Amino acid sequence: MKKKIVVLTGAGMSVESGLKTFRDADGLWEEYPVAKVATHEGWEADPELVTNFYNMLRKKCWGVKPNEGHRLVAELEKKYDVTVVTQNVDNLHEQAGSTHVVHLHGELMKVCSSNNVDDPRYIQQLTPDNCEIKPGTKAGDGSLLRPYIVFFGEAVPNISIAAEEAQKADIFIIIGTSLNVYPAAGLVHYVRPGVPVYLIDPNPINAGAGVKQIMKGASEGMRELYKELT
Repeated sequence: MKKKIVVLTGAGMSVESGLKTFRDADGLWEEYPVAKVATHEGWEADPELVTNFYNMLRKKCWGVKPNEGHRLVAELEKKYDVTVVTQNVDNLHEQAGSTHVVHLHGELMKVCSSNNVDDPRYIQQLTPDNCEIKPGTKAGDGSLLRPYIVFFGEAVPNISIAAEEAQKADIFIIIGTSLNVYPAAGLVHYVRPGVPVYLIDPNPINAGAGVKQIMKGASEGMRELYKELT
């Protein structure tokens, strides 16, 4: 039976692919205020602005490719049972070949009903050829189509699934996240005592006792860890 690896990834995972983080000095929140494009109140106040913002993000996302870090995480599936828990809304893990990805903050490439976000009947998968939503477009229930994104202040529906996965981990890997964003940052506390925890990030992060940090970017750090694990 394969050992289980759980990989928690954040914005730093996708930076090498060319996607801006939201929180860094030149990040997207500098250009687009959070309150206007990533809250329920912002959506209600100006759904056209929000729709166009995520249309822009999708176009950027379809223009980038998974980096070596993404690919090496996917490669781990050859020897391990791997679950990726990601705070990212891009689909670069899936593009790289990861087959079990839990999205905590939603998925950029999907849209949904604004009345009932998680009603599967109205969740639509977008494609590179059809990745823009015209403002005012409605879902099957008559409500406006909105991004399938967990806005600030909304519940994180997949956090319980992620916590269950963390509890089952034989190895826990954290890549490209500052561990400042909750509830995702709390997942490390679900890891069983004695389970190895690795943190890949070029910046010093106080992740607690027993966490081995590899102070490198996602690709270089995963290259080092991949050799150790395989």
